[in-house]
Amino acid sequence: MSLLAKAERCLLNQVHSGSRVNAFIPSKKRGIIKDLEDANARREEGRHVSNLDGSLMAIKDNICTEQYATSCGSEILKAFTSPYDATVVTKLRAAGAIIAGKTNLDEFGMGSHSTHSCFGPVRNFVKGVKNDISAGGSSGGSAIAVATGQCNAALGTDTGGSVRLPAAYCGIVGFKPSYGLVSRWGVVAYANSLDTVGVLANDSHDAKKVFDTINDYDVRDPTSLSQTSRSRLAALLSRRERQRPLRIGVPVEYNIQELSAMVRDAWLCTIHHLQRLGHSVHQVSLPATKHALSAYYVLAPAEASSNLAKYDGVRYGIRNDDKDGIGGVLYANTRGKGFGDEVKRRILLGAYSLSAEAIDNYFLKAQKVRRLVQQDFNDVFAMPNPLLDVPDAHSELEGVD
Repeated sequence: MSLLAKAERCLLNQVHSGSRVNAFIPSKKRGIIKDLEDANARREEGRHVSNLDGSLMAIKDNICTEQYATSCGSEILKAFTSPYDATVVTKLRAAGAIIAGKTNLDEFGMGSHSTHSCFGPVRNFVKGVKNDISAGGSSGGSAIAVATGQCNAALGTDTGGSVRLPAAYCGIVGFKPSYGLVSRWGVVAYANSLDTVGVLANDSHDAKKVFDTINDYDVRDPTSLSQTSRSRLAALLSRRERQRPLRIGVPVEYNIQELSAMVRDAWLCTIHHLQRLGHSVHQVSLPATKHALSAYYVLAPAEASSNLAKYDGVRYGIRNDDKDGIGGVLYANTRGKGFGDEVKRRILLGAYSLSAEAIDNYFLKAQKVRRLVQQDFNDVFAMPNPLLDVPDAHSELEGVD
């Protein structure tokens, strides 16, 4: 199928499925046809920019774009258009990708089902089932856009599962890169220390193409992994025999009693498949796992309450015309009407956990739990001393891959 035919099919799917699934933020498509014709001409002349040239990419609406407004699914930013593209969008454009539109999400990325949006909920469906089902969140719009063929691939953000959950709910591939590999410059922050730009695609091959395009150091992002560190890691990994069978760890704490029979069967089938491929499976323990979710729900709202303080109708956002709040507070009514209920709840929770009376018992303890979780993973991924030669035989004392 030609490039134009594939793109035409995606655009038709946007028309046919748009109102049903509510994947995209309503906006006027700008210059897509001309960009597609230019990309097709480049391909026919044998001078295509990359293997993404002419691909239709959807962008989650908390990633800044010049071409489209960036609302984060919130009333308070409904009229905001960024004066610049996020780094990941710039890299996609440079590779010849075409932005198909901005996708719906939970407001500011706060949710697990993409239902907390001022543009209405994202909907998923299964043929033969009368009622809509969850698309997952908060990147549900990106996931269902890919699943229903409205784009070739999409970008989302993942703070605590917001790429992986909707990918699982919609039956596609969701990839969350390691923190620091992909630039966050131009991504509207929810929780800075957790936010990661991720990729949603129909298969791992397409996901890898997108990831290879956006995986690069960005001097504008202070959390971006430096070129020196990237080179050192690449050299270290290249010294290991990547053709040898992998040592795969299976955490005992993840096989919880609450798992449904269907999920447990899928887990076991995957383990057996890996063993048939020749890889070895090893039981490992991550004892701090049971505390991780509690720590997340302290740390993420705490960072969110700080990040969202800027949306006051003075510097950012829509200014409410009502009189100032009680006590002459300038922006109380603006924030009260601009934020949705879920965002308000998380702001309140975060502000409390950072307060003088609660910071020791909540925020600081959550930080300690986070370090314990990190140490658990460091222990099971422990690699031999990189200053020593890698032995030919791999002992049982080595960490898993």
